Order: sequence, then C-alpha cells, then structure tokens
Amino acid sequence: MSQQKTRYKLVKMVSNWNYPTTVWFGEQRIKDLHLACKQLKIKRPLFVTDKELAQSEMVKKIVEDLKNKSLQTKTYSNIKGNPVGSNVSEGVEIFIKGKHDGVIAFGGGSGLDVGKAVAFMSGQSRPIWDFEDIGDYWTRANSDEIAPIIAVPTTAGTGSETGRASVIVNEKTGVKKIIFHPKILPSIVILDPVLTVNLPPKLTAATGMDALAHNLEAFCAPGFHPMADGIALEGMYLIKKWLIVAFNDGKNLEARSNMLVAASMGSTAFQKGLGAIHSLSHPINSVYNVHHGLSNAIFMPYVLTFNKKEIEKKIIKISRYLDFKEETFSSFLNWIIALRKELNIPHKLSDVVNVKKEDLNKLSSMALEDPSTSGNPKRLELNDLKTMYQHSIEGKLFN
Repeated sequence: MSQQKTRYKLVKMVSNWNYPTTVWFGEQRIKDLHLACKQLKIKRPLFVTDKELAQSEMVKKIVEDLKNKSLQTKTYSNIKGNPVGSNVSEGVEIFIKGKHDGVIAFGGGSGLDVGKAVAFMSGQSRPIWDFEDIGDYWTRANSDEIAPIIAVPTTAGTGSETGRASVIVNEKTGVKKIIFHPKILPSIVILDPVLTVNLPPKLTAATGMDALAHNLEAFCAPGFHPMADGIALEGMYLIKKWLIVAFNDGKNLEARSNMLVAASMGSTAFQKGLGAIHSLSHPINSVYNVHHGLSNAIFMPYVLTFNKKEIEKKIIKISRYLDFKEETFSSFLNWIIALRKELNIPHKLSDVVNVKKEDLNKLSSMALEDPSTSGNPKRLELNDLKTMYQHSIEGKLFN
C-alpha cells in the first residue's frame, strides 16, 4: 500500500495545464525542452540567461542536449541583475544576426525578462520604451513579428514565466519600465523543481518573498476579479507551507515544486494589480541595484500598516484561509515579521543600503509615477511614499 501511495504522489507531481499559458510541470521536465521547440517550430533558438548560469554545468548540459537534437542553439548572457535596455538591444542584434527563430528564456527574473523582451523587440522598429505599460501603447507593436518564447524559471519568485510584461531599466533616466504586450506571454513554460535545488538560501528567501508580495498585493488590490483573488489566496497558502522548508532544505523537491507553482500563481494573479510594495521597490532596484525580492520583503510590513484601514477585512480573510489561530490583521502582520526574521531578511532598508536624504524626493517621485501605484488600496500622494521610505529606513511601522 505504501508503494502505491508513493507512486501516486510521484504521478501527481508531474502535470500539464493551460492557464494562463501552456505549462509543463514536474521533475526532469527540462528533458522535454527540445519537444517544446519542436511544438513551436523553433529550429534555431537563442538561449537567453544570465552570466553566472551560462557558465554552469547545468546550462552547458542543456544547451549541448539541444544541439544534439539538431537544434542550432546559441547563448546570450550579457545581462545585469536589474536588466537594462542595452541588454535587450544587444540580444536583439544577436538574434537577428544569427537568424534565430525563437527564444528560450532561462533563469531568474532577469533572464526571463530579457529573453521575453528580445523575442518581442526582434520584430519591432520602434524603441522599446514606446511599449511601456501605459494605456494602449502595446497596440503600437507589430504583433505578427514577435518570436515564439519558451520560459524556464530557475527561481521561485518573479513568476515572469506567466507574465505578459518585462521589467527593464531605462539607462538614460534610471527608471524601471514595464514593457507590455499580450504576446510577451511565453507559449510554453517548463516548471522543473530540479533546476532550483542549488538556489542558495539567501536567494530562496528573497525570491520566495517576491512571490508572496505578488500574491498579497494582487489580493489586496481594489476591483472585482474573483479568479485572481482565488489564485492569490492559494498562492499564499503554498508559500506559508513551503517557503521555510525550501529555505532550510533546498533539495526538498516537494517544497521546491510548490514554491515554483506559487510564484507562477502570483504573476497570474497580479494582472488584477499591485501596489506600494512594488512602487517603493522599483526605484530602489534601479538606483541602488538592490535585489527586487529583498526590497519587496523589506517594504511589506510598512505598506501593510499604511494600508490597514482599507485592507483589514481582506487580511482577516487571508488569515482565515492560512489557518491562523487568530484571524486578525495583527496576527498576519506578526507572521510576516516573524517570517522575514526566520529568513534572515533585515527589518530596515538602512540595513541594506544607505539612502541619502537628498535622494528621498527623487525616489518618492519615481515611486509615484510607477505603474504599480494606481493599484494600491489607499490613494497615494508624494508625501505618503516619502513617509513610507523614511519609516522603512528607521524601522518604524504605522500605528
């Protein structure tokens, strides 16, 4: 009987589904990468990833396997942790010169975002900034010339594999921009937990908190979107159950699997909207090059307490779904603070970066203009954002 249960468990952890795109999930599904290329009629894929991963034995083996399957594959990896426009334009140049017909976006958020943007921009004549996520800017694009995309995440955080946007820093302005088009959504996603087992605990923590921020802000965003709300609730439940396990035991494939799914769920859910956690993070990421998941984790309690009046009923609902003994705003906030401590995440922004006082106005202005700001449950003014920055530097929560 125990053998039957084990077999059933293994079968349950391998699956295909279609929401919001085609997802191939399970251990060792990376071996099906050539089949994904075949299905999308990709014969000359450009493999886009970051420099560190490009040098890993894991990536070298994957690329070699593709070549052995008669796929003429080249790798592009000149990508910053917070990717910039020149990373995309350089990738596009290589894509066109190599006569590639599709992109395999591989890695964490930087590799996925750049890979998606390269596939998108390979068929455009306008600058990438003309497709910022504003109004109907996306309609400016030539939709017929967007190359097919296969996304393979190696972290459980951004969920970019199920997103219709790429986040790229404009080097001239130093501002993070969200580049949007429906067809930036990858056609096939491979979620293989084996690819995440070597992720260091520090990055497991930061990316896991990024996934939590996506699900949390999506659920708290105003508006009517029951599907997004349901996905966000279950995403948070999986994170509560499995993030600490993955942090403490990176080789636990069940934990890694559930965190991968929770990250994809967060990106799926936040089509409803995000909020001030992301508004505050994006300027810090672009100006100080702080990891996005880490900054999201730091800002989380400050934004929660700022928004308390508007979100308290929703937080109580989350607390109920997560099976807290006390279904209150305070119990949820205390869990967030305790979780960050267990993951060795600092309570204050000043523990990570020295934000100059003269930069506060600039950062606050950038945050106010960020697309995430409009999704915050409480209307935001410039002084609100400046105050949240100050509180996060001092470690002072709103009463």
